[in-house]
Amino acid sequence: MDDLVRIGAAAQALGVSVDTLRRWEREGRVTFERRGNSRFLKAERLAALLRARGGSDRSSARNRLNGVVLEVKRDGLMAQVDMACGPYRVVSLMSAEAADDLGLKPGDAATAVVKATTVVVERP
Repeated sequence: MDDLVRIGAAAQALGVSVDTLRRWEREGRVTFERRGNSRFLKAERLAALLRARGGSDRSSARNRLNGVVLEVKRDGLMAQVDMACGPYRVVSLMSAEAADDLGLKPGDAATAVVKATTVVVERP
């Protein structure tokens, strides 16, 4: 069982909910092994999912948090984008033009890219 990861730990690593992983299983995107009432994912499959969700290598930033846009507040030239990334809340300040160019709105999937003290938001 050393090569198996519980569904809750896999969800946390991927930054998604357990319900999302159950939905992925119904859709055939992932296969779990069942032991009693528990679901387990092979560690090698989890690693493949993490690599696939890692995003592009077009940036030197390596800290990427996949999440969902909660709110976009525009005030003149600036916009504040609030995101939920797994268990974390991430807030990015950017120009309103950048937020408009990205077409960000609540419920959109997005990635917070953290470089030093700057958070860059990208669409997947």
